[in-house]
This record gives sequence, structure tokens and C-alpha cells, in this order.
Amino acid sequence: MQLILLKSKIHRACVKVADVEYEGSIEIPSDLMDAVGLLEGERVLVTSASKGGRLETYAQAGPPGTGKIIMNGGAAHIIKAGERVTIMSFAVSETPITPQKVVCNEENEIIRRIV
Repeated sequence: MQLILLKSKIHRACVKVADVEYEGSIEIPSDLMDAVGLLEGERVLVTSASKGGRLETYAQAGPPGTGKIIMNGGAAHIIKAGERVTIMSFAVSETPITPQKVVCNEENEIIRRIV
């Protein structure tokens, strides 16, 4: 049996910019993506802890070390700058996998890994 399992999770990140004019996606600093094994172009579920919005889009790698998470395109109408979000990706597997999970502070610095 194939299962859809959590693969990557960036918890309590803060959206810094919401740009409705951009074509789409969520931009995430590449160092944060690397920390959880998230790939460029990978489908992600983004949920807002601030207002309850949720959407699917794809991850776009941004410059490392900036802490800038940017909601782009129509998604910027649903999740806005200043909202705290969780960014998750999933994998299809027949066996259990260990997801890579981190918790961020308001500047999107990793404050701890979730084991």
C-alpha cells in the first residue's frame, strides 16, 4: 500500500512580503529549503497559523540567509505579509519515512529541529 507521508516541514515561519503581481509560488530562502530537504519546484501546502488560510503552490528558492519568505501571485491574497505559516511537503512511500522539520523565529531563523 502506498501512503502519502509528511516529508518536510518549516513551522512558524513569518511571511515577509506578499507580491500579487508576481506569477506565483512561494519563495523560501535556499538555506531553509536545504534544512528540510525541500526541492526547487516541489509542491507545498502552506497553512496560516495567523488567519487559518491554506493553499498549495510550489517552492521557489530564494537567496540564502535573507530570512525572506515571499508569497507570490494570487496566493498573496490568501496569505499576507506578517502572517505566521507552516510550509509542508509530502512524499508517496510504501514504508515509513522520517520527516525533516524545523521551527523558525519571526526572522525565519531556525530555532530548533523537531525530531
